[in-house]
Amino acid sequence: MTAPDVASAAVPLARVHRGDLVESVHLGHVVVLAPDGSVAHAAGDPDVVIWPRSSLKPVQAVAMLRHGLDVDGADLALVCASHSGEPGHLEVVTGLLAAHGLTEADLGNTPDWPLAPDAAWQRRAAGHGPAPLTQNCSGKHAGMLATCRAAGWPTDGYLDPGHPLQRAVVAVTGELTGAPVEHVTVDGCGAPLLSTTLTGLARAFATIATAAARDDGSAPARVGRAMAAHPWHVGGTGRDVTAFLTAVPGLVAKDGADGVYAAGLPGGGAVAFKVLDGGGRPRPVVLAAALALAGVDPALLADAARTPVLGHGQPVGAVRATFGPDA
Repeated sequence: MTAPDVASAAVPLARVHRGDLVESVHLGHVVVLAPDGSVAHAAGDPDVVIWPRSSLKPVQAVAMLRHGLDVDGADLALVCASHSGEPGHLEVVTGLLAAHGLTEADLGNTPDWPLAPDAAWQRRAAGHGPAPLTQNCSGKHAGMLATCRAAGWPTDGYLDPGHPLQRAVVAVTGELTGAPVEHVTVDGCGAPLLSTTLTGLARAFATIATAAARDDGSAPARVGRAMAAHPWHVGGTGRDVTAFLTAVPGLVAKDGADGVYAAGLPGGGAVAFKVLDGGGRPRPVVLAAALALAGVDPALLADAARTPVLGHGQPVGAVRATFGPDA
């Protein structure tokens, strides 16, 4: 059986200008939803089937809340996070585990270094190696374990696709995205990874952001409010996801590995994109262009979108989106 090819129908999303030449071009797919859920703008294939990677974490968190997890604020933001492994992140994760009678030893995610260079250096200097706690998905895994405790499910085997927790995640993913989960594999952290469409991912973020704006007490509302209120906990120091969450009131945004991003607006618009080469360099510029098309004031996005192209430490070019108000 031939696997679907994400390269089919991909188009340029961003060009890297160095001096007076275009040095690189990043291809991909992007979709912008209007507040009524219709497609306001699309480039490439808006219905391309993708692995959403960590952009799916807010959806997974909704499933956890619906099955007994009872946390909010910074704790819930860490459940949705790909955190940088800074001390403040680790304190929240260990506190979440301890509150549910769990320890770091219960984490089943892949050992790794912190994403933050300073935090990784300090860990090495202290004689420590990579660990599940310092891997960027440890908040999600702590939330999964805590959900199992609350629901009366076994914590052993919580990453098995047949575990009640993971079946619940599949159901909520299909519900919020409006797209069936047709493919399942293993994510980098060891958790089941579910496929969806780009439009479906945007639709899920629109649901979470609008529920948060209504503050209706639902699981999506709690997830959206926690992420919007705690940007640093969702990412970390110097992270673009933290910059965008800080810059745009009510925004719910989440980055994912291999060039994925999704964001929802409190008024109902949403965006999602996939960079074909999986690189992170064009993501802030592409996200800013997509959000501008969704109605966000470009002035709010300028600092978060800044992606310098340097020569000998000095600006010699820029990364520019191929679409949007400034294209």
